[in-house]
Amino acid sequence: MSLQLVLLALLMGAVTYPSRALPLLAPGMERLPPPILAYLRLVGPAVLATLAAVGVMVALDDGRRASFHVGIEWVAVGVCVALVAWRRNLFAGIVVAAFIVALVRAVTG
Repeated sequence: MSLQLVLLALLMGAVTYPSRALPLLAPGMERLPPPILAYLRLVGPAVLATLAAVGVMVALDDGRRASFHVGIEWVAVGVCVALVAWRRNLFAGIVVAAFIVALVRAVTG
């Protein structure tokens, strides 16, 4: 692991810590207007969804150049979204999506 990655991780932690610690450090957080509470509650899932989207849509070649990628991961994401909407169970959706991708990758080698 390079020192640059460690420094990047520390910088990312320093930048994101205030938004994660705000509910613990600011008394009376529950008295904020509902739209602000909804925004704060959805920041984490939005960031995770963005990271997941990059992981699905961007592929790196051997030269570490990024390119747009369409593959089985898109199908797995669609199945996951449909399953979560139908069953209201995020864990089941993620497990099924991971299984689909693992199965197709194992079959296609």
